[in-house]
Amino acid sequence: MNESIPQLEQDRSLAANVAAGDQGAFDVFFREYFPRLFRFTLTRVDNNEELAEEIVQRTMCIVVRKMGSYRGEALLFTWLCQICRNETSSVFRQRNLELREDVPIEDHPAVQAALESVAADDGRPESALRRDEIANFVRVTLEHLPANYASALEMKYVRGCSVREIADSLSIGEKAAESILSRARVAFRERFRAIWDIEPNFLVD
Repeated sequence: MNESIPQLEQDRSLAANVAAGDQGAFDVFFREYFPRLFRFTLTRVDNNEELAEEIVQRTMCIVVRKMGSYRGEALLFTWLCQICRNETSSVFRQRNLELREDVPIEDHPAVQAALESVAADDGRPESALRRDEIANFVRVTLEHLPANYASALEMKYVRGCSVREIADSLSIGEKAAESILSRARVAFRERFRAIWDIEPNFLVD
């Protein structure tokens, strides 16, 4: 991806080329987004890799057919995630399964409230769009962190686990768990700030 070009512009161009049948563009699209959608889905299917892969494959088939309808009103990944959510729900209904009860961190009320505050306070006309994009990029940011960092943050801020519970889950001591949480918060903030130039104040110590 060319970082000098705005992301939405890159997304529109890539989507248009895929919709036009450009094999090279499809290869770029698949390499970029299949792994990200897989990680996105895996957290929603209780880490069932086989089921996650099936859902993402089904999603990609739908996406390729619908790619011409993408207008770049949201980031391409945001658009893909919504289709993937719908397909996940469809698969679970077909199989009479129950979706996991854990709330993804970007959908957590505390995160949503903080994002609403960001949108209200920064005074920029694009705030409403950016709020929605930021909410989804919380998940993407987590995906770019080491697995133990992402797990520790989700356990702390989504599930409300204690340090002892996090330590037990990660098979480490409490001091080590506190250290991981501290480093994870720093890593998340740095990554989030670098992308959005906004402080992720919804992560409290």
